[in-house]
Amino acid sequence: MKLKYNKEDREKYSEAIDRMQEGLDSMIDLYNEAEDDEELIQYDEEVIAAIRQAKESFGDDFINQKINTIVKEVLSLMQGGQTPDKDK
Repeated sequence: MKLKYNKEDREKYSEAIDRMQEGLDSMIDLYNEAEDDEELIQYDEEVIAAIRQAKESFGDDFINQKINTIVKEVLSLMQGGQTPDKDK
């Protein structure tokens, strides 16, 4: 059994197929550009609980900013020549 389309129907189906192809191409591009999520710091459960509690009390943005400030400070001190052996 063959389906028959008039010119208008063919154009609509052709446009729909083109949009589906564009969507597929976009999904492929997103997949190809995606990077693996890399866990930079492994927090202890106690620290995770404290961060969650602080975020509930003070809000995500405030705590994120404070933690970033502290981490930057620690890393800047380490650039000053501290090594793990010197810290002991």
